[in-house]
Amino acid sequence: MQIGQSVDAVRSSVLDLDRFGKAVKLTAFTPFSSAVDALNQCNAISEGIMTDELRTFLELNLPKPKEGKKDEYCLGVVEPKVGSHISEVTGIPCQSNELVHELLRGVRLHFDRFINELKDSDLEKAQLGLGHSYSRAKVKFNDINSFSMRLREWFSWYFPELVEIVNDNYIYARLAKFIVNKSELVELYITPLADIVGNKDKAKEIVKAAKVSNGQDLSQLDLITIQQLAQRVVYLSEYRENLYEYLVTKMNDIAPNLTSLIGEVVGARLISHAGLAKYMAFVGRASTKNKGRMARYLANKCSIASRIDCYSEASTSVFGQKLREQVEERVDFYEMGVAPRKNLDVMKAAIDSMVNGTSIDDDDNERTDASSKKSKKKKSKTEANGDAMDVDKPSNDVDGAEPGTEKKKKKHKLEEPREHVDENETPKKKKKRYQVSKEAEPKTATEGKKKKKKTMADDE
Repeated sequence: MQIGQSVDAVRSSVLDLDRFGKAVKLTAFTPFSSAVDALNQCNAISEGIMTDELRTFLELNLPKPKEGKKDEYCLGVVEPKVGSHISEVTGIPCQSNELVHELLRGVRLHFDRFINELKDSDLEKAQLGLGHSYSRAKVKFNDINSFSMRLREWFSWYFPELVEIVNDNYIYARLAKFIVNKSELVELYITPLADIVGNKDKAKEIVKAAKVSNGQDLSQLDLITIQQLAQRVVYLSEYRENLYEYLVTKMNDIAPNLTSLIGEVVGARLISHAGLAKYMAFVGRASTKNKGRMARYLANKCSIASRIDCYSEASTSVFGQKLREQVEERVDFYEMGVAPRKNLDVMKAAIDSMVNGTSIDDDDNERTDASSKKSKKKKSKTEANGDAMDVDKPSNDVDGAEPGTEKKKKKHKLEEPREHVDENETPKKKKKRYQVSKEAEPKTATEGKKKKKKTMADDE
């Protein structure tokens, strides 16, 4: 928009369209593509961020700034943070002052006159819908606790005994909405109270406390205000619960392995905005010197789980559960020195579980059974080796045999295979083999050489 005149002139001409039209002229306009797009743009502006759509609009409709030359125009913005971001990224000079605020106030007032195709009713509906959506998006769920504390404080003036009986904020809000007049609480209301608190004895206790309550009376207007606040707490609590159920279902559909590894809430935050792995309980369990290593290790496993979710054709959470086991083993390794399993073994176990359709508990049982079988097998093998060693030991008290008898028999058995002779051998060779087998083994290398020379001499 092209602007002119001073602040006082603009302020005085805001209510008069003819005068304001001389100060302001529309040069470009681009509507939002959808209600969601409008909400996203509004949220970005509130956070001081220039979106890509806004940057494109500005670069298309404003002259490109030239370096080293004085700027011929200035862009007026309401939010100074947005102006700073625009100037840093695009180099467009921005300004936010009283003149800009007065100009934009007049633009909002006469906006339907600038756009001929826009009706008054359409503009009101769009502003109302966007305002409600923006307000809902800005509601922080931590406000539920603040609202609940305020509700307990206000309602305690009327029914102070209820705080000691009911601890849950959601149930307390439902009771504050249900109890319009505590003096009318009789045994007839025990059943509906039991439906709210889930306990008939506690419902009787509430009725009994209402009869002897020392709280002060409140006006009808105050009670209506308290009930409205209680209704707000109930609505927010139920909305949070429904949103959590939706999140669990959606995360198990699109990222089952990442969900099994770090949970639904943190997984969703990680998808929307990376870098939240440091808030995981795994990192908190690690010691101070190992927190950095655990954060990097967990980020690595999150990356693996996300890739599996992205490229896997079958929806399964087996890999995420196995990766979670690896992270827990890594924590134990850093804290207690317990050696973790290798990646290859873990991935093989996950693939086997997915192919066989077994659960993680079944895999643990099978791994335990296999370990026990290995232990039994090893024990049996050890016992068998021990028995064999006992058999090989020489016996000195059998039939009065001499100690060297068993050794001679064993040596004779070892020499028997040498007596097998090929039928194609000549008689002379047979005689030589027979004589060599009958000779005793030489005790030293010198004796062996002498025996060999003597045998060759006899053959000649």
